[in-house]
Amino acid sequence: MVDVEQRRVVVTGLGVVSAAGIGEESFWKGLQLVPGQGPHDVQNWDPEPWIPKREARRYDRFTQFGLVATHEALEMAGGLGHLDPNRVTVNVATGVGGLKALEDLILNTYAEGESRLSPIWIPMMMCNAATAAVSIKYGFGGQASTPVVACAAGGQAIVDAARQIAWGYADGAIAGGAEGALRRPTIDGFSAMRALSPSDVARPFDVDRDGFVAGEGAGILVLEEREAAIARGATIIAEISGSAATADAHHMTAPHPAGDGAERAVRLALEDAGIAPADVGYINAHGTGTALNDLTESQVILRIFGDDHPPISSIKGTTGHALGASGAVEAVACLIAMSRAELPPNIGLSTQDPEIGLTDIVTELRRWEPTVAISNSFGFGGHNVVLVFSAAV
Repeated sequence: MVDVEQRRVVVTGLGVVSAAGIGEESFWKGLQLVPGQGPHDVQNWDPEPWIPKREARRYDRFTQFGLVATHEALEMAGGLGHLDPNRVTVNVATGVGGLKALEDLILNTYAEGESRLSPIWIPMMMCNAATAAVSIKYGFGGQASTPVVACAAGGQAIVDAARQIAWGYADGAIAGGAEGALRRPTIDGFSAMRALSPSDVARPFDVDRDGFVAGEGAGILVLEEREAAIARGATIIAEISGSAATADAHHMTAPHPAGDGAERAVRLALEDAGIAPADVGYINAHGTGTALNDLTESQVILRIFGDDHPPISSIKGTTGHALGASGAVEAVACLIAMSRAELPPNIGLSTQDPEIGLTDIVTELRRWEPTVAISNSFGFGGHNVVLVFSAAV
C-alpha cells in the first residue's frame, strides 16, 4: 500500500455501447433479456448520430465505440469544462485494437498485382487510437494511456485513472475500454484454443457451460476528485473506494489453479477501500462461462466471503465477452445497479454446476439496498483487476 494522503475519487458520468444496448436505459433493459446464439455484436451499428460520417471513416470500429461511450458519459456528467483540460487524463483500454484496419493493411500489402495502401490504416489499427481520438476531440491534455492487459484491460484503465486523481496528478479522467474485434481471425483463433462456446450460448456458472461467447462494445466513466465534484453540484453516481491489480505469474491462458492472484486482488482491493468482506453487497463476477474461470472464481469468492456471500451475477450471458472492454462495461453495470437499486440477472444459468458452491447467484432482476459493489476482471496472461464502488455519501 502507498502511504500518502489520497484524494477521494467519484464517478459523475457513464456511457456504454454493448450488444445489450447503447446508453444506460437500453443497456439495462438488454441485460434482462436472453440473446440469440452466436457472437454478441452491436447490431446495425451506425456512428453517424454521434460522429460525422466523414470523420467516422477515419476510425476503426473500436474507436467509434469509445467515442460514442465517451460522449454519453460526458453528457451525463455535464462535461468537464470546469477543469483545466491539461489536468484531465484519458485512459481507454483495449485488448486487440483496430483489427479490421490491420486486416486491410495485411491483405492489401500481400495482394497480387498493384496494392493500394491507405495512409490511415496504421493510425486506425493502433491500440491507443481510441485514447488519442478522445484526447484530441475534447482537448484533454493530461496523461493519455492505453492499458493492453487482455480481458482485464478495461478495469485496469479505471484503476490507473482513479489513481492519477487520487495522487494529485489529475483532477478528472475519462476511463474505460473499447473493443471491436469480432472478425474472423478472432473467432477462429479463440475457437482453435477451444475457448469459445461451440453451442454459441454463454452460460456462466451453469453445469452445461462450454466456453465464452465473443462480444464487443465500450464502457466509459467520467471520474473527478470528490470535493470538486460536490462543489460544482455534480450528481455523484458512486465512489471508487478501492482497487487492486495483481498477476498470477502462472500461465499464459489458464488461471492459477488455486486462484492465488485473483484472491490477492480481491483482498487487496477491499483493504484499499478499508472495508471488510461483510460490507460488500454485490459482486459482479468475471464469469466467462468457461470451465476453469467459473470454478476458480467461485472458489476465491467462497474463501473470502464464505457461504453467506453477497449476491453474485455475471452479465456476459447478454453482453458476450467484450475482451478488453469487458471490465469497463461491467463497471458500468455495477454503477447502474447502484443508481437504480437493482441487481442484474445472470442470464444463461439454468442448472448450477454442483462443483460451484455459490449460494446466491442472481437469476432475476432483484431489488437491493446499494452499499458496496465489487467488479472482477481476470485476463489471459494472469492479469487480475478488482474495482470497489461505494454508494455516494
